Amino acid sequence: MERETLHGMPTVRLDVTMSLDGFIAGPDVGVEQPMGKGGLRLHEWLFEASPGDVDAVVAEQMRAITGAVVLGRRTFDVGVGVWEDTPFPAPCFVVTHRPRGPLVQQSGTFAFVTDGIASAVRQAGDAASDGLVRLMGADIARQCLAAGLVDELHLQLAPVLLGAGTRLFGDLATGPAEWERTAVIESPHVTHLHFRVRRPGP
Repeated sequence: MERETLHGMPTVRLDVTMSLDGFIAGPDVGVEQPMGKGGLRLHEWLFEASPGDVDAVVAEQMRAITGAVVLGRRTFDVGVGVWEDTPFPAPCFVVTHRPRGPLVQQSGTFAFVTDGIASAVRQAGDAASDGLVRLMGADIARQCLAAGLVDELHLQLAPVLLGAGTRLFGDLATGPAEWERTAVIESPHVTHLHFRVRRPGP
């Protein structure tokens, strides 16, 4: 893949599954319900994927090209017990106000970044080698969108209505408004929609 983008970093990608009504998790997210009430329905495309089918191929590509991950402290807190490892086999950078030392896992290390989202993305870019930087969590996604740090948006649109929960875009007020659709991949479980941001020319 092409490593460097216009901002001199590896590609930064937001890759997330969303319901038809715009939620990426159900209500009452917590350690007992990391995806919130009813939220696991969003990821049935992962659970039901068979080797070789389109969803399995997409999932494998997601893992294979991830060079580093940026996530929020809440996503870390509710997810680490479920993952029992890093969410992808790559260095992970947790944006937090609560400093702590690195947490070494089987497939990578969680580093805790206290000086903001731009620093976390920069550190992830330095660690990503030939892979891309993947974003996890709604708050991290909105911060990166508002700061113009996202290069690609991959949405898995699930045919469910959650009615309540965590919205992907929420109260996002700024960020790049123009996106170029680069792919539409259909499966029985979700529609994979790929977009690339349109940045202004020099």
